[in-house]
Amino acid sequence: MTLQIGIIGTGWFSQVHADILAGAEGVKVQAFLGTSKEKAEQKARAYGAAGYGDLHEMLDAERLDAVYICVPPMSHGPIEEELIRRGIPFLVEKPLGLNTELPRSILAKIEEAKLITSVGYHFRYQTSIDKLKELIKEQNTGMMLGRWMGSMPGVAWWRQQNGSGGQFIEQTTHLVDLLRYLAGEVLEVYALYGNRIKHEQVEGMEVADVGTVTLRMASGLVANISNTCALPEGGELSDIGLTFYTDQGVLDWNTKRLRWSRPDERTEYPEQMNPYVKETEAFIHALRTGDGSRIRSDYADAFRTQAVTCAALESAVSGKPVRISY
Repeated sequence: MTLQIGIIGTGWFSQVHADILAGAEGVKVQAFLGTSKEKAEQKARAYGAAGYGDLHEMLDAERLDAVYICVPPMSHGPIEEELIRRGIPFLVEKPLGLNTELPRSILAKIEEAKLITSVGYHFRYQTSIDKLKELIKEQNTGMMLGRWMGSMPGVAWWRQQNGSGGQFIEQTTHLVDLLRYLAGEVLEVYALYGNRIKHEQVEGMEVADVGTVTLRMASGLVANISNTCALPEGGELSDIGLTFYTDQGVLDWNTKRLRWSRPDERTEYPEQMNPYVKETEAFIHALRTGDGSRIRSDYADAFRTQAVTCAALESAVSGKPVRISY
């Protein structure tokens, strides 16, 4: 049986997923939904799919086995709720929203409907993360430092607090999620955010352009994740990664490789595959079999990451540590 998949969104992420789905056996990209029918039809043309400008119209017209949701953070809510109401499984890109209230409500409905879900924390599917997870289990980690240092995305909604939620919620959430995946749950955060550069350069800049968050882990691990969007564009300035300091040495991961440094030896494990492919394979397997065990981040798990990033924003605003409320 050919699975018919709908895609909501017409940006870069929707194309990444559509290209992978189009190359998968027994899968058809059936429909696109955009902010306008014209945008959706333009994107759909390359896949022999239909384009729609209205969610209900698309769901009424097409028999979809699942939907990929690729929309900005402020656009979540009605889409997920309608898919749940119709019993349609979905893969949704991170973050789940701007806060925890809406995702908490959606999660309750997902659990009641027993719906298959996946969330786009694609780094979990990297071969280098598999190796890092294996090595961490064999070592005693004292501290972890994470960094997401880059330039500011150009889309207007990203610079608005009620559009993206800020860098820690919209981008750095990937590192929070990996920390949880590799080292367990977060109990408490303390955050400091600042407006140093971009608020003087970019009109309408509301979100902080620098931030640092200290995280107290249930395991006792001390962690810190810092980010900035203030770097200039171009060149090779961006730096995204995690570094674990252990009793055996230093485990340093970035998006292209894992490096394990010991006193007398250094080993590198280059990334070997496109994690988006593995992410989709796990979701498609779940749709066909009902077995979601290959999905590494479902909605319930991703909600816990959302809770941490939102608590960090609360801490930055209040100036006080905030315990995580799951």
